[in-house]
Amino acid sequence: MTTPRKIRCAIYTRKSSDDGLDQAFNSLDAQREACAAYIASQRHEGWKLLATRYDDGGLSGGTLERPALQRLLADIDAGRIDMVVVYKIDRLTRSLADFARLVERFEQASCSFVSVTQSFNTSSSMGRLTLNVLLSFAQFEREVTAERIRDKIAASKKKGLWMGGTVPLGYDRHPDPNTRELVVNADEARTVRRLFTLYAEHGCLRRVTEAAAREGLRSKRRVRADGTLTGGRPLSRGQIHYLLCNPVYRGQIRHREKVWPGLHEPIIEEGLWTEVQEKLQAAARRPRGSKEEIPGRSQSTQAVLTGKLRDETGDRLTPTHTSRHGRRLRYYISNRLVSGGPDPSGWRLPAPALERAIRDVLCDHLEEAAASHRVLASPDASQDAAVAKAVANFVGRLRTDAGPAWADLIAEGRLARNRVAIDLDANKLAEALGLTAEDLAPTLCHITAPLRLRRRGVETKIIAGEPAPAPDPHLRAMLIRAHGWARALRAGRPLSEIATAEGVSESFLRTRAQLAFLAPKIQAAILEGTQPPELTLKRLTERALPLDWAAQERLFGV
Repeated sequence: MTTPRKIRCAIYTRKSSDDGLDQAFNSLDAQREACAAYIASQRHEGWKLLATRYDDGGLSGGTLERPALQRLLADIDAGRIDMVVVYKIDRLTRSLADFARLVERFEQASCSFVSVTQSFNTSSSMGRLTLNVLLSFAQFEREVTAERIRDKIAASKKKGLWMGGTVPLGYDRHPDPNTRELVVNADEARTVRRLFTLYAEHGCLRRVTEAAAREGLRSKRRVRADGTLTGGRPLSRGQIHYLLCNPVYRGQIRHREKVWPGLHEPIIEEGLWTEVQEKLQAAARRPRGSKEEIPGRSQSTQAVLTGKLRDETGDRLTPTHTSRHGRRLRYYISNRLVSGGPDPSGWRLPAPALERAIRDVLCDHLEEAAASHRVLASPDASQDAAVAKAVANFVGRLRTDAGPAWADLIAEGRLARNRVAIDLDANKLAEALGLTAEDLAPTLCHITAPLRLRRRGVETKIIAGEPAPAPDPHLRAMLIRAHGWARALRAGRPLSEIATAEGVSESFLRTRAQLAFLAPKIQAAILEGTQPPELTLKRLTERALPLDWAAQERLFGV
């Protein structure tokens, strides 16, 4: 009679929370006892329990970064374990993807996996299938629970409840742990009011920071779970800016991009809050190192659309800028990106491109209205010629003048993912055309145009309205040169000879010469300037072109 092969068994236990772990007999002990009894029942098969314990208490099954589990995996890789025994499969992991990786790692080390409360193991294909099904439900349960928690937090904040996090300066948690409200800390509230007052006086974060340091204003003192104290230090510019933008001081609760009335008492009055927010917006428009807007400064560096545009959520677009390689780059961004951190739905558009696109839409609208006799509310043949001339002269000035005259006509604009809607100031438009607001057709002051955003390398190209032909001179010239090289190759000249004559490398000539074999429709678009904005020379030469012309047209969107 042959003796069965010894199978070295390790028990792994886990509990998600710390509750009850300090008891003499806790959940981990109960799991281990059940697993040990199962191993003892399989003694006749050669199963032997190893003395080493692998217990993870208070750790979630959504990650594999658990100390005991990592020790278990290390011992499996070292060949010291033949069988892993758990009470339930979700004790090992709740993630289907993690489970697949674990099973693959077990198989590489010739190690099996058994659940004592579920009658299957990974030594058979049916067992692995059943495990995958159960783990799919476990992962689904975890994801649904997470969604439910997120929805509960959103609903609670909508009711004005404080749902935890770092308590801001000026407030404390409610003494009753079951009450989700903030209570005003009188001493800290005086510091908050003083910071708002200082900014209302100076309108400069640097000066406010210096004044706060002189007056001894400090950050909130906090006690950590281990009893150590933090905070109580001079406030930095970043801390002050975050504080000045925090709607909690207006008695509101923010959840992502939305703000709801809170149940807590406000610290800052409406008038002071509004004044500070307006000065923060004005400061964002000023160039760094400048105290005021410089009247004589080039208008091309001013944000002429400030306060006039909103995104599809109703959030106002705020001007901002950055410096790169000595150049000042301007943008319009959704205000929530300034005060609320990253948001995938937020807008970030290059300011010069956006301003050009909006100006072109405005000018095209006025020209089209004049051409179709839609300027006047009551068209009059005797006035049409004069009105058309006034519109032509006015649009000509708008297209050539880099000043804010065209932006002054805009009352409000709204951007969506595929269109832009603009409302014009009827009084200012009528004054510019030498008419009265009553003379203008109602539709003249409302513009709706398509809006497309295209990535072109690191540049975002904004296309509003019907795009005019815009030939790419570099791409166009390269196409013409490619035809010359193709003719020379067909005439029998060697590639190396042509490259030497042109002063380029053979690889350069080889990749550019293929432009001569583009589909006729694509070549015509390049010559006429109607090609898609993202169709660049780099995109055309970074891969081999399909031989089929229809496939080329689909690939490059022509």
